[in-house]
This record gives sequence, C-alpha cells and structure tokens, in this order.
Amino acid sequence: MARLADYFVVVGYDLDKRGGSEGQGRIHQRFPEKDWEDNPFPQGLELFCQPSGWQLAPERKPSSFFVAVLTDINSERHYCACFTFWESVENPQLQKGEPSEADEDDSPDVLQPAQLYAPRSLVLVSRLDHTEVFRNCLSLIYTVHVDGLTVPMETVIGNLLTCIIPIAGGSQRTITLGAGDRQVIQTPINDSLPVSGCSVAQLFRQLGIVNVLCLFCAALTEHKILFLSSSYQRLTDACRALLAIMFPLKYSFTYVPILPGKLLEVLSSPTPFIIGVNSHFRSETQELLDVIIADLDGGTVTIPECVHISVLPEPLLHHTQTAISMVLDPELEVADHAFPPPSIQPSALKIQDKEIRAVFLWLFSQLFQGYRWCLHIIRIHPEPVIRFHKAAFLGQRALSEDDFLMKVLDGMAFAGFVSERGPPYRATDLFDDLIANQVERIRKETGDPHKVMKHIKELAEQLFKNENPYPAVTMHRVQRTAESAHPRLPQTSFPLLDEVAVQLFIDHATAKLKTAPPVVKAELKSMVPTGPPLGETKFTYIDFVDRNGNVLANSARRLEVVRNCITYIFDNKMLEAKKLMPAVLRALKGRAARVCLTQELNLHVLQNRAVLDDQQFDYIVRMMNCTLQDCSHMDEHGIAAALLPLVTAFCRKLGGGITQFAYSCVQEHMVWTNMQFWEAMFYSDVQKHIRTLYLENGEEGDASSPNQLSALELASEQSRLWPTLSKEQQQERVQKEESTVFSQAIHYANRMSYLLLPLDTSKNRLLRNTGLGDVESVSNSYVTNSIAGSMAESYDTESGFEDAESSDVANSVVRFINRFVDKVCNESGVTNEHLKALHTMIPDIVQMHIETLDAVHRESKRLPPIQKPKLLRPTLLPGEEFVMDGMRVHLITDGREEATGSMGGPPLLPAEGAIFLTSYRLIFKGTPTDPLVGEQVVTRSFPVASLTKEKRISVSLPMDQFIQEGLQLRSCTFQLMKIAFDEEVASDLAEVFRKHMHKLRYPQHVQGTFAFTVGQSAKLVVEHKTKDKNQSLKTLSRNLVKTAKRTIGRQYVTRKKYSPPTWENRSSMQSEMDEDEISVSEEPEPSSLTLSSTIRSSDRQTMSNVVERACCRDYQRLGLGTLSNSLTRSKNEPFRISTVNRMYTVCRSYPGLLIVPQSIPDSTIQRICRCYRQNRFPVVCWRNSRTKAVLLRSAGLHAKGVVGFFKSPNAPTAGPSQADSTSLEQEKYLQAIISSMPSYSETSGRNTLSGFTSSHMSTSGKWGSIRGSGRLSTYNPDVGNRLAGKESPQANGGPSETYFLRQQRAYLFIIGDKSQLKGGKQDSFQQWEVVPIEVFDVRQVKNSFKKLMKACVPSSLSFDANMTFHRCLEESEWMNLLHRVLQVSVLVVELLDNGSSVMVSLEDGWDVTTQVVSLVQLLSDPYYRTIDGFRLLVEKEWLSFGHRFSHRGAQTLASQSSGFTPVFLQFLDCVHQIHLQFPMEFEFSQYYLKFLAYHYVSNRFRTFLLDSDYERIELGVLYEEKGERKSTQVCKSVWDYIDRLNKKTPIFYNYMFSPEEEEVLKPYSFVSNLKVWDFYTEETLSEGPSFDWELVQGRQEKPQEEAGDKQETTAPKSKRRIVWPCYDNLSKVVPDAITKLLQDVQNLETELGQPTEKWKDTWDKIKTTQRVESRLESRHSFSSSLLMSSNLSHQRRSQGVYLQESGVGSSINLALDCEVSATSTPAAGRPSTSTLYSQFQSTESENRSFEGILYKKGALLKPWKPRWFVLDKTKHQLRYYETRQDKECKGMIELADVESVIPGTPAMGAPKNIDDKAFFDLKTTKRVYNFCAQDSSNAQSWMDSIQGCLSDA
Repeated sequence: MARLADYFVVVGYDLDKRGGSEGQGRIHQRFPEKDWEDNPFPQGLELFCQPSGWQLAPERKPSSFFVAVLTDINSERHYCACFTFWESVENPQLQKGEPSEADEDDSPDVLQPAQLYAPRSLVLVSRLDHTEVFRNCLSLIYTVHVDGLTVPMETVIGNLLTCIIPIAGGSQRTITLGAGDRQVIQTPINDSLPVSGCSVAQLFRQLGIVNVLCLFCAALTEHKILFLSSSYQRLTDACRALLAIMFPLKYSFTYVPILPGKLLEVLSSPTPFIIGVNSHFRSETQELLDVIIADLDGGTVTIPECVHISVLPEPLLHHTQTAISMVLDPELEVADHAFPPPSIQPSALKIQDKEIRAVFLWLFSQLFQGYRWCLHIIRIHPEPVIRFHKAAFLGQRALSEDDFLMKVLDGMAFAGFVSERGPPYRATDLFDDLIANQVERIRKETGDPHKVMKHIKELAEQLFKNENPYPAVTMHRVQRTAESAHPRLPQTSFPLLDEVAVQLFIDHATAKLKTAPPVVKAELKSMVPTGPPLGETKFTYIDFVDRNGNVLANSARRLEVVRNCITYIFDNKMLEAKKLMPAVLRALKGRAARVCLTQELNLHVLQNRAVLDDQQFDYIVRMMNCTLQDCSHMDEHGIAAALLPLVTAFCRKLGGGITQFAYSCVQEHMVWTNMQFWEAMFYSDVQKHIRTLYLENGEEGDASSPNQLSALELASEQSRLWPTLSKEQQQERVQKEESTVFSQAIHYANRMSYLLLPLDTSKNRLLRNTGLGDVESVSNSYVTNSIAGSMAESYDTESGFEDAESSDVANSVVRFINRFVDKVCNESGVTNEHLKALHTMIPDIVQMHIETLDAVHRESKRLPPIQKPKLLRPTLLPGEEFVMDGMRVHLITDGREEATGSMGGPPLLPAEGAIFLTSYRLIFKGTPTDPLVGEQVVTRSFPVASLTKEKRISVSLPMDQFIQEGLQLRSCTFQLMKIAFDEEVASDLAEVFRKHMHKLRYPQHVQGTFAFTVGQSAKLVVEHKTKDKNQSLKTLSRNLVKTAKRTIGRQYVTRKKYSPPTWENRSSMQSEMDEDEISVSEEPEPSSLTLSSTIRSSDRQTMSNVVERACCRDYQRLGLGTLSNSLTRSKNEPFRISTVNRMYTVCRSYPGLLIVPQSIPDSTIQRICRCYRQNRFPVVCWRNSRTKAVLLRSAGLHAKGVVGFFKSPNAPTAGPSQADSTSLEQEKYLQAIISSMPSYSETSGRNTLSGFTSSHMSTSGKWGSIRGSGRLSTYNPDVGNRLAGKESPQANGGPSETYFLRQQRAYLFIIGDKSQLKGGKQDSFQQWEVVPIEVFDVRQVKNSFKKLMKACVPSSLSFDANMTFHRCLEESEWMNLLHRVLQVSVLVVELLDNGSSVMVSLEDGWDVTTQVVSLVQLLSDPYYRTIDGFRLLVEKEWLSFGHRFSHRGAQTLASQSSGFTPVFLQFLDCVHQIHLQFPMEFEFSQYYLKFLAYHYVSNRFRTFLLDSDYERIELGVLYEEKGERKSTQVCKSVWDYIDRLNKKTPIFYNYMFSPEEEEVLKPYSFVSNLKVWDFYTEETLSEGPSFDWELVQGRQEKPQEEAGDKQETTAPKSKRRIVWPCYDNLSKVVPDAITKLLQDVQNLETELGQPTEKWKDTWDKIKTTQRVESRLESRHSFSSSLLMSSNLSHQRRSQGVYLQESGVGSSINLALDCEVSATSTPAAGRPSTSTLYSQFQSTESENRSFEGILYKKGALLKPWKPRWFVLDKTKHQLRYYETRQDKECKGMIELADVESVIPGTPAMGAPKNIDDKAFFDLKTTKRVYNFCAQDSSNAQSWMDSIQGCLSDA
C-alpha cells in the first residue's frame, strides 16, 4: 500500500523578488509541513512548475496541466503533477508611480496595462504515476476554489493526502475527496511491468519507426538523448514511452522529462541522460556536440557527426522493423493487391501501444535468450550474489564481434538487470516466462511474419490486461468547473488554507493506520525457470563462424583426427602422431576441435596429474599453444578456461627431482593478462564449490537426483528454506560460504602466478608486451573498490615510483593479483580480516613460485635437444664462398599465399632449415615442417647485393618452442625472407650475421663487390686489401692518366686511384675548377690534329681498344662516320666521330668517341658543353636509315645557363663577347644538325648557316638570351605557341595528332623538361621546336618501386579490402610510370618516322633520357631486337653514356643513403611490355629480360658496376677481357656468360621470332594495355631463382639413375612429384621453347574444339616429310633446319634437339637421320613464318586439294579483300581464311549450292593493274560471288579445279 499523494503544494509568483526580466516563483503553502520520514520533500519544486520561467502575462491564459518527474538522491522518482491557472494582480510598476530602472529603456509611448496576470500552480507530489487521477484531483480543487462550493478546501486536501491505495495487484479502489466526487483507481496487476497508456504509440506516430529504433539503440548503448517539444505533457509522455520499450532493462542515468530553462547547463554534463526541453530553448541546444536531439513536433532525430550509434544486429533489426510496421500500418502489406480486403484498420491507440511494446519484449527475449545459463551464483546467504559471464554468453551466441550487444552487456542497465533478475528465487513476470518457455516458438516463427504477429498480439493482450484487468470501469464522477463553456474568472486569489485542519486529518489517518491490522500481501515467490540451454537453440541467423569469417564445417572427421592424434601420443606411437600433427594444428582453427581437445586431454589426467616424457610433453604443449593462439583475449568460447586446469596437470620430470609443468610453455597468450577472464573463471569455480557444499549437506534427500540440479536451482531451494532456519544454522552457512570463496581466492592467486611469471624471470617479456601493470579491470560489477584502493596503494608506494620499466616481474605480478583479489573478494563479501590475510600471502606465493621456476629453467636448459632435421647444404657457384656457415632458422610464411597451402596442397611454409651467407648470395635451404611434404626441399635465395631492407621482427610459431628473434629481409629481385632464429642460435651470432650481411651489401668500394672478389678467399671480403690484379692494366691506366695530364696541364687526375670522391664532391669540383677553365684559347685547334697525331704510340693500343667498343661498330653500321679514313675523310658526310672526349675531359660520363655534325669543330664543343648539366651536350646516337632523321641525347640545360656563375671568383672572366659567342655556337650546333638532314637541304636552297645566323642576329641569338639575363623566363615571349595550346596538345604534353601531320614541320624537336623550359623562344622559321613534357624524378621511381615490391611480395597476409594486390599495385603507380616512358618514346618514334630529328634533353641525361633513347631505338630499328643488337644497345646507351649503375643500385657504402632506384629495371619492364605486344619481333625471349633484370642487381658480373666508362677504365675493368687470360671458371661480363650459355641451350632464344622487314613498332602505352611482369611475382621454391644456371643445370642434365646415389647427401629421397603452386622446378618455369610452343598449339586446339594430335605424331610427320624433301631436293627447306639446330643465331648444326621432360631430367633425343642433319645448312635470309606454321597444321592439311590467294568482292559497298582460299574435295566445300596462317575459317561456300563458274568482268573498286581475264564469278543458289586471281592463268586453274569438283560430284 502507498499514499496516493505525499505532498500538496501551492506555488505562486513572487512579487517581492521581481528583479530584471526574470521573475521567480515561491512556495506559498505546503502540506504536510513536516517531511514524511520515508520521503523527504523534493527541493527546487518551484522551478519545475514554470519550466520556461516565471513571468507575468498581459492577458489571462488557459489553465494547464502536466506531470514533471524529479529523481531524488536514492534514485527514487517523484511525480509532480502541476495544475497552473492565472490570477490577476495589480501592475506593481503603476503602483510605484515611477518606472523602475528595468523599464527605463521602454519607449514612453507604450502604455503599461493596469491589469496583469500571474501564474499560480497547484502541485501534487507522489511516488505513483497516475496521471489521470492527479488531473482529476487538482481540477476538483480548482473547481472548489472557482465555483465557491460549500465544501471546505481543507477537507478535500486532507482527504487527498490521507488516501492510501495498493501499488499493484490489479485491484480497483474507489476514492472520494468529499466534494461529491467519485473516481476509480485501477492498479496494474504486476508493478514490474511499466504502465504506458498510449504514449508508445504516440511516440512512434510523432517520430516514425526508424527514428524511434535509433533512439532505442542510443538509450541502450548509453548516449545522451534530448527531446524537444512545445508541449510539456508530450515531453513527459515521450520519455515515459522510451523507458517503457526498454523493459526489462531499467534506465539508470539522469532522467528529466521536463527540464526548467534555468537548469539548461545540465545538458553539457558528461554522463548519459534522457531529458526533455521546451522547444522555446532550441537555440541553446545547437552547440551541443554529442547529444542526439529528437524533435517531437517536427518528427526529426538529429545525430551529431561525432556520435556513432551501434544498431541492432541484422537480421533482428529487419525483423523488428517489419513487425512494428505491421502493427502501425497493416495496410502496407496488401497495398498492392488487386482485390484488397475490406479496409484493415490498425488497432485502437491504446491497443496499438501494447502491440508495439510486445514487439520490443519479443526482441529482448531474442537478444537475452539463454542469459540465465551464464549466471554465476557466488553467494546464496545472507543474500544471493550473482555475476554474469559475458564472454561465455557472447561466445555461445556467436555474437562476440557484435558491437551493439557488447555495449548493452557492458552497460549499467544490464548490470541492474542482472542484480534484479539474477536471484533464482523471486516473483516472476511476463519476461521471465517468455525467456523460459517461448524461446523455441520464437525461433520457429522467425521467418513467418503472420505467426510472429499472432504471438505479438497475444503478448499485447497480456500487457493490456496488466493495465486494464476489468473490462467495465465504474463511471468517474468529478465536478469540473464550467471554464470550458464560459470561463468564470476567480474574483479572489487562491485562499490561504488552515494548516492545522489539514494536519489534523493527517494525524487522524496515521493513528488509524497504526491500530489497523497489518495488510499481509503474500508475495508469490517461486523458482525462476532457466529456459532451454544456450547451445541447443541457435537462431537461424547465427552460424558458428570462426574469427576469419569462414563458416567452419565442424565435421566429425576433424574431431576424429584430433582424438586419434591424442591417443597416439599417449600410446607413445610418436611417428603416427607426427604425421597427424599438421592436420591437427589445422583442425584446431575450428572451435569444436578445440573443445574436443580439452575434453580428450581431460580423460588422460589422473588425480590432477599426468606425467609425460619429453616428446609427449612437447606435442601436448604444441597443441595447447595452437589452441590458445586463436582464442581472443575474452575467451568467449571458454577454451582457455577449460585448459586452465590442464596446464597445471601435464608435466614432465627433469633431472634432480624437478618437475616442469605445461603452464611454463603456454604463457604467451593475451588471455592470461585479461582481468575479466580471471574473474569469470573464479566465479564459475566458486559456483561449483558452493553447489557441492549444499549437495553434501544431504538436506536435499528428497530431490530425486541431486546431481542434476543446477547451481541456480539449488540456490533457489536454499533461499526458500532460509527463513525456516535457526540463527545458528544461518550463521554457519554464511561462514561456510565465505571460507569457500576465501580458499578459492588463494587457489587463484597460485594459478595466476603460474601463468603470469615467465620461465626465465629475467625476461620481462609477457608483461612488457601487454602492459599488464596497467590493465584496469572493466567488469560487469559496479561495486566500489574502497578496500582495493587502499591495499593496492600500499604496494605502489613502497617502491616509491609507479610501474617503472625497471620494476621487476614479481612486483607487477603481485600488483595484478592484488587487484584481482580485491575485486572478487569485495563482490563476494569476504571479511576484511580474510582480505588482509590474502594480501600478505600473495607476495610469498609469487616469491616461492619464482624460486621453483629458477630450478626448472636451469634444468630445462640441460634437456637433450629435440631431434631436428639435418641441415642441407646449398651448392655454390664456382668462386662463391661461405662467409657464415648455416644457422638453424625457420622460414615463415609471408603475405604470398601460394606456399601456405591455402591454395591447395599441404603447406610448404613454414619450413625448417638453415640460412647461409656466402660472398654472393643469401640462401635458405630446408624442409617444410609439415611432415606430409617433409621430404621436399625448400630453397629461397637472393644476391646479397640486392638486399633493400632488413628489419627485426619477433615471431611466435605455432610449432615447437617459442622462437624469439627474427629478421625480415627484402630483396629487389622480388624476394622476401622472413626467418626466425632457432633457440640454438645465440643472439650475438644473429647480430654477427647482420653485420656481415651489411658489410657485403655495402662494401667500402666497388672492388669489394662479388664481381671483383670472386675466387678470392672470403677473408678478403671482411677486411679488403686493395691490390692491383694485373700489371699490364696498371701501366695502361697510368699511360692514360699521364696523357690526360699532359693534355690538360692540371693536377686533378692524380687523386688516389681507388677512392674516387663521392658524386656530390666530384660534380662540384668539376664544375668549379676543371672543365670550366679549359678555355679554347689554351689549346691548339683540335680539329687540325688527326687522331693519329694526337695520340702517342704508347697510347695507341688504348685508343684501338676504344675503337673496338661497341658504339663504334654501331656508328659504322648506321653510317654515322668511320675512324679509318680519318685523314682522308670525305667532307660531304654530315657527321663525324669526334675524339674531343678521348681523355674524358669534356664530359666525364660520356664515352670517348662521340658523333657530332661534320661542320662543328671540337673547340666549339668544349664551349657548348658548359650550357648543359654535367657537361652532357647533345650528341647523335642513332640515325633513321630511311628518313635520315637523327636522334640526339643530352642533359637538360643548366638552371642558370650562365657559365660565369660557375667560375671561381678570382678567375679572370671573359667579356660579354665570349658569353654571346657560346650561345651562338650552341645555336650553330643545332643548325648544323638540322642541315645534315636531306629533307632540309632539299627544301632550303640557301646557304643555311650564314643565312640562318644573319637573319637572327637581331634577336641576340637563339639561346643568347639565357646568357644575357641569367634567367630562363626571358626566353622570347612567343613561347612554342603551337604547343602551348593553339594546337591542342595531348594530355601528356606530347603534340596532338594534327600537329604531326602539318605540312611545315619543324626539322628538330627538342623534348625537354616542362619545369625547366618555362618558355623557350619559338624559332620563327620553325626549324626546331621545344616539346615540354612532365618528367617524373628519381624519387618517384624509388617510392613507386618500394610500393610495387610490397604489392607483389607482401610481408603478411592482409584481410583489408583496401590492401588487395590490385589496389596496392595501383597505389604504387609503377604502371603509370611505365605508361609515361612508353608514351614519350612512341611520340619520338613517330617524329623520327615522319622525318624530323629529335633531341631528348631531360634531367641529367642519364636516367629518363637513357630510357627514352634506348626504347626509341629498340622500336625503330629491328637490329636492336636481336640478341647481339640488344647487347649493343645496352652497352652503348646505358654503359658508355654513363647511366649511374653503382649510384642508382646503391652498390657501395657511399651510395647507401641514396637508396635503390631501378631505372634500368623500368626500362626492361618497358621492353617486356613491347615484347608481349609484338612477340614475333624479338630474337630474345622474355627469360633473357628476366635474366638481365636479375643480374643487373646481383653484382655477379662486372658489366653493371660503376657509373661510366671513365670509371671503368680508371679501375681497369673496361678492356681486361680482351685477349687477356680468359678464365674458364669465372665470367666477368654478363654478355660473355649469355653467349656461352646460348651455345649450350636455346634458353634465350625466342622461337616465334620472324620479324617483318624494317618494321617500326608502335606499342599501346595505356595502363590498361600493360601487364604485370611475372618476374615480380613468380618464385620457384624447389631450386631457388633460375638465373644462376650452374646451380640448377647440374641436376637437370643427369638422368635420374646416375643422380640417385649422389642425391642422398643433399635431400631426402622421394619418388613423389609435387603438383601445387610455386613449388615448381625450372623446366616448369622456363620451359624449352619447342615443348612450350607445341604445348600452346595443343591448348589452342582443345580450346577451339579441334581434335588434338599428339605432338609426337606431328613431330614424326615432320620428320618423314623432311626425309622425303631432302631426297627430292639437294637444298634443304629452311624450316627443317630451323627445327634441327637448337639455336639459329649460332647457326651450328646438331644431332637434334634436347627436350627436357618435366622434372625427370632425362632427355629424349629426337635426332633425325644423320645424313639429313649433316646436309642441313641454314638457308640464307629470314624464314617465312608460313613454313614454320604449316608443319603444325591440324589434320585438315591433308584435305586441301587446291589453295591460294583470291580477291573476293564483299557485300554491297564493301571493298575487295584478299583472302586465303582452300578447295576441299573431301568435304566438298570452298573455305576461306584471313591469312594463310589463320586457323579459324572466316566462311565457306558449299559446292553443292554452286550452279556455275563463269569468267567475270572487273567491277567497281577491283584491284588495279590486273588482267581482265583474271576475274571469274561463282554463282550459287543464294548469290553470286565475284573473285579475282593474281593473273589469268591462275584464274583458269581455279575455275578448272572447281569445275572438276562439281563434275566429280
């Protein structure tokens, strides 16, 4: 029973305190005067009566009523019903006779009204929420006042305050206040269910379904919610509705449905709240950043950006929305029906309200289903203490990843829910019933909305019944004032009431209550049913999903494997167990298998102990680690919990009577450092013990099978009996329970120290990683931690400073355990004495344990090592030596999936073996740890010189012991090694390994690289001695230097020979001192000296070497000048070979001999070169043989271009005349190039040069302007106008198409860097033109390459969708860079092909320039597409013209900082792209490109070392291979090596090579046309990279039998062949061409659905045809000799071809008859492709009776086209193909349809110059075909053949 009203208050406007604009209210009277003992009077009531502020109004407002809610300090809610009416007051202003200060600023015209109205409120304060009753009572009091009824007001109020009604129970109570009124109060049946009236339905109408659901989720996940409305009652209703739908959770934060304006700052409080505010204050709510605002009047919900609301998990969200919309809008479903049923109306509002609430009840029963199975009861007496096991609940519901549920379970509301609904013996309500009995029904009906609706309607009925149990409610009779009709104004203000009279009523009533017998309402307590266990009912939307999101088939097979393996281990069948192990470790990824493991292991524990031998122990620990590895730190599946007792049970005996337990080997898992895990474990154990405690008492003898009782059931039984026990019995039980908890706490302190103290306590590993010292416990319990605080404090203060790094393991473990003990003991009511005892014990426990561990650690080190696989030794190259012998490591998986077994097949990695460091390579060789593939060998290696990044990693393997340190090594040959050092490798050894590796990677000088040290002892690698290897070389270089000194007369060449300065110094020294002071006047005119006269005889040998250089051979081939006729040189050749740079004085990075225009003397060159960066002036490097256009290369112009700037200040500067002359000469130089072109001399008849200069003198020289002003911007303003947009250039800066085809074309295009040519002057005669393009700089290439490596060889698997291979590839922008290089190159090719010369003048002239120039020559000149030509191209453009290989490859210590920049690799990739688009144009294969790509960074050869010819000569590298000792062992040059290899095997030869004559290639360069080079992605794990042939060949050429006996030393023997990705051998990756092409033919045939022939048959057929041919003709057809000789380029005869059979290594010799091969000499000329192809034609070739080319007229308006026609007698048809080689038939004419064949006449568009008699027509039933043969006789034979076919038929 409770009072209907606690207080009645009259609040009015306070006239005395009228300050500024704001008025105040004050309490006039309150009854009773004294506070009730159980219910103090709420403060601040007057604020809530007028929430918008107290103000006087000029006119009377209608009365209003609303209910505000106040919450007191005990979080009890008080409902304040406010009835407000307006009374007239005199205007206080007028009374004073003078305006008060506040109104002085009002304009005097505004008249103050004499009559004002002040609000007065009657307030009822109650703890019950009966809105309507309150409204009636207050309006009755008002009516009594207004209508002046005879009833004394005091009586009414006295009756009101003494009215006592039941709280619940569903009874009706009729009350009267003694004013002739009567009303019925209906109490709800069950007060635990909220009463909502129509408020919920109203809320959904105002805001809509989605918005309310959003607010619902926000309230549950503890966000701040603010309602706005202009109506107070609506605010209260909305808040009430939100709380009603949250049932069974109760909102426990700030709840203020109506917030007064004066208290608005509450809105910025940090805690969650639900608050309502009048929309009058909307503007004040704008700056709230984290509040969700719901506007009830406008129907909107505004969520700030920074707030993220977790929503209900799908599909629950969807089901809930559907159900609500079926309640609110039932017509929606049938809206589209053709015959809609008679109107479906939604239920009445109050019914609808209950239906919506039913939907939410239904929702909660699904969310919390099974929660009672996760309750731990830890105390029963004196009252139950219950904890909820969150992790287990989430795990069993498989929702551990669900954000919403996690937040709800962590929230305050749920904590309240557990403490309220947890106790097993209490009154139950609708929700308990739903969770216990309806779960199955809900699960079955989920999919069927109609059944769901039926259920919801049933629930709604129960909710409605709860509020309105009786259908007929007695009529209310309350007198109302007639205000509604014609408001009677109260003449008098509300009277002061007689307090004594009211108090008498109250006293009288209380006295009566005391004498009345107590009302005993029997509370119906019962045992709360638990509902079906969690595991049994899975909702349809939950599938057991493991953490990677793969739905696991928990197949019985996997569990079987786990069980078998454990049985084998305990039966000591170790071999069997070893075989199963990998499968077990894979199976343990699944949850069921992990559970199975714990159960199985449990069976083998006897009396808490299981002693194993070493190997068994090892396996068990491995399995445990693997199981724990995939547990999250929450341990939601209880796996770690199940393993906890096992890790202290399994042990092995070490020497000296010491036992090692499994826990010392399974500590490295996050779960052990998670406080919540330990709490949950502790509680579940306590629950078990308490249960056994009461079962032992035997007091449950009557229970049929006590063992079946769950702890909660027991607890409820005990709670029922509690009142019947005597005091002593009660006391005894409390003590027993407490000591149970206490003993468990000690037990857990021990357990925690086991798992938290590492075996080697000197290493603080675990704690440091997880920050154990700072783990704050976040748990579902909200108990204050007072004792905990004080006790834990004392430990911290002892040390004097908080968790410093130095504080040892013991301290942090003690602190962690203390915190745990405080927490659990407080919650489970352990006495303070016990708690203190625990705190003193814990440090001792930890200390004791540390001592035991030390002994264990000592002994465990003495264990004999586990049998590990034997280390395999790699084969080395001749001259390669070990620097460090093998160290045992594990090669672990990286981000490439192939080897991990995820693509099929057992995993090759991780593998166990050794890493070897040799003077050349870094090699891993070992065997996979998976015993199923244990006999295979895994090899990964890369050259030390290609190492780009090395970083330390720490690795934990699921395998044997823990391996701590590892290295991740990345190489620019696209290889990555992640290695983990085995524990037998000392850490200092690993450090030595790193140091050696660094020394080898970055030697002091180029001579430290493998190419130089090869064959010397490895000691030299470490401390390098600089000795000259060859006397004659020394003299040669000395002569060179002498001559240079003599020529220049300066001392700078005498620097120490072996330490050339770094690049930075060198370039600055050059520019400041050396070259720039060699002015022309100091030397005799060089052009007057011929080559022979300048060079003394001692140096001639040097020069002859220079002449033999590749460049000269190429210049002669191109007709760019020869050296032999240097004295009698014919003057009419446009170009000459200049020796001006023979001593490398003009340009250090250019070759000695250069091609310059004939008319330019050497002196000019020496002056011109200064305008260009690095002195790299323009020289000719190629000439188009057809158009005679030339290609030039140079560096970009100097930024300033003024030579004077570079001079040293004291040097004599020449006058301006000399400056002008330089730029003039530069202009002259360009003009000379232009004049050399025949097209130019033809068009301009004038004497070019003189005309040119005179006409330009006025504009002060083409480049003179640079010189004069020193700024680029003063190039003439008419900057390349045509390029600058008039001609719409293409996006890449290349000219547009129209621009190429313009008649008046520039003779010379200069491709320059856009940023440099801020505006070049346009040549008025359009003789040259500057094409500015954007060039990428070297940094971009470097970064792009890094990203490309990460994309192709990722270091770890990534499940991020943004990190897929293609996304990473795109982000690397590597393809874009290729596209840009190719685009510029194709542009230049077009220009050259159209007869313009091009000068490429970009950056320093040695990176992009080289790429473009080389690609242009490759595309334009077929010679460079042969093997010899390509070599020459690389030697000329890359080596001689000084691409800085050493610098860009970071080959030495000096260039380490500059990093690796693969400019050459980029060029090779471009060539690869062109090769893909034109496979028949290249003599070399793709493998050749990969070979160069690998070896240009490998430093195995000297070819790609050093930065220029000058440096190579200085070191004596350039000519040493010539005629000197040729060691057969070591090749110094990659080219020699390739030649030698080419003679043995046709591996570099492209069998599809059949070039078109003089073909200029124009490849597509769009990114979409480019392919990722497989060089970046492929690897062969079986043999390592295939580019060092000596290493792999040896194995391949021997047949298996011979190799058999030798192989024992290298690897386990096995006859099994492996088929899975990436474990390939070379014959797979680099197949020999014939096998591959025949294979391709076969594949194509199967694709086209043609019958495939065995290629052996095809081969035999060829042999027979060849035999026949060779007997018929004396000269052999070319195709046979092509197939006979294994390589064309060497044109050597052979017995046949080796075709290596994949993997076996034996070779089938397909030799033809000896006589045949003896006579087969290659025919001259190129083979025609047709002969090659026709050998492999499919079977149709036999049916070709007659074939040849005919022109056929197409359909109407189509042209005549040549087609290859085949007349087939057997099939009786005439087929035609696009070309002779074509396999696919374009069309056919059935001869059966042919009516006649007659000679025809030439029709329109027929081929020209053909005899009229060559035409004939073929008439069929459908149409007439017009044909045209090559001549009349051919036409006649076609007609005869066809006619013959027809007559045969």
